[in-house]
Amino acid sequence: MASFITVQLKKTSEVDLAKPLCKFIQQTYPGGESQAEHCRAAEELNKLRKSALGRSLDKHESSLETLRRYYDQLCSIEPKFPFSENQICVTFTWKDAFDKGSLFGGSVKLALASLGYEKICVLFNCGALASQIASEQNLDSDEGMKAAAKYYQFASGAFQHIKDTVLSSLNREPTVDISPDTVGTLSLIMLAQGQEVFFLKATRDKMKDAIIAKLANQAADYYGDAFKQCQYKDTLPKEVFPLLAAKHCIMQAHAEYHQSVLAKQQKKFGEEISRLQHAADLVKTVTSRYDEYISVKDLSDKINRALTAAKKDNDFIYHDRVPDLKDLEPIGKVSLVKATPVTIPLSQKFTDLFEKMVPMAVQQALTVYNQRKADLVNRSIGQMREATNLANGVLASLNLPAAIEDVSGDSIPQSILQKSKSVIEQGGVEAIDQLMKDLPELLQRNREILDEVCLQ
Repeated sequence: MASFITVQLKKTSEVDLAKPLCKFIQQTYPGGESQAEHCRAAEELNKLRKSALGRSLDKHESSLETLRRYYDQLCSIEPKFPFSENQICVTFTWKDAFDKGSLFGGSVKLALASLGYEKICVLFNCGALASQIASEQNLDSDEGMKAAAKYYQFASGAFQHIKDTVLSSLNREPTVDISPDTVGTLSLIMLAQGQEVFFLKATRDKMKDAIIAKLANQAADYYGDAFKQCQYKDTLPKEVFPLLAAKHCIMQAHAEYHQSVLAKQQKKFGEEISRLQHAADLVKTVTSRYDEYISVKDLSDKINRALTAAKKDNDFIYHDRVPDLKDLEPIGKVSLVKATPVTIPLSQKFTDLFEKMVPMAVQQALTVYNQRKADLVNRSIGQMREATNLANGVLASLNLPAAIEDVSGDSIPQSILQKSKSVIEQGGVEAIDQLMKDLPELLQRNREILDEVCLQ
């Protein structure tokens, strides 16, 4: 069977992230150790981009880990730095992964001052590199098969995430390689290849033919759907289309072959022959149309041997009627693959370079808080001043504190001392008490006088 379909990496131009980020940090954050630490982190981010995108990457987990770390870091700095044409303006330029250029012009590229665009392109490369690493796995071992299936499902999830977010992340039409139609097809292709790996493992482990047939039939469905999605669109490399069509036929042939084995076990010899004939026809189609892309000689020989033996046994022994293919019960399907969702962080060893930096939203909230606090303090001070002016007005109307002879509070005013001396000379407190005791009697006498006057 031919090698699996891999996706080419996108290429980008060199970008200096350190300079604009350091400029923003110096303008936004106060000087000191924290500012210097943030600037060092900006330098490290620039080095990380060069490591992830500025060199050829090996088809190895360590290279994919570097890409994942850079993607995680982009997601981390998004709320902390205002990347836009009006603030931190950094233009990211990426080439179309599938455009090879022409004689008179370069390859298609797109330059945008958008961090979201950079994230999408980096995630595309994560999926592309995962597809390449998966294709390099040794499928003769359980570890290799598990790794290949894991990488294909990760790649499928990465492309699916781009399909769901690319239009909302960009303010213009994307290049063809990251358009929703293209990445949607790539996601389905990766899913089909992951399913094929599980089919190969089931075959290698000699599982029941009924299960193997269902796994193969599901893989055929995935390949068929992927082929339909891009059949009339010139978005993927031309060699992908015949491979998808061929693999659709091959997986169908595998499904029919293993279902024929099950039919033989159930003594349905006519069904066995019908399914083997259909499998042989599918293989002939691949040989006649796609022979330059994929070889099916071993599969063809196996099916033809089984078909010859089945016909011979049926002709001489069983004489079972061979039904039409349309009259046979459809083969079931079992899917063992699922696109791995993109959850941050992608890297299990991710450490945020700007962990101590406060996000822009928090900074803005703090600024609003300080403004509101200042407004509240100013209003309170204004209210206090108004109350003070009112109190001063009331005191002035009472001739206070001018009417107070001594405002020092250290001694008794002289006029009070003189009046006190006069009271003492006239009998003091006892005399005052006696006068108060005489008041009722004097009151009664005054009433009697008034009554006499009234009677006259």
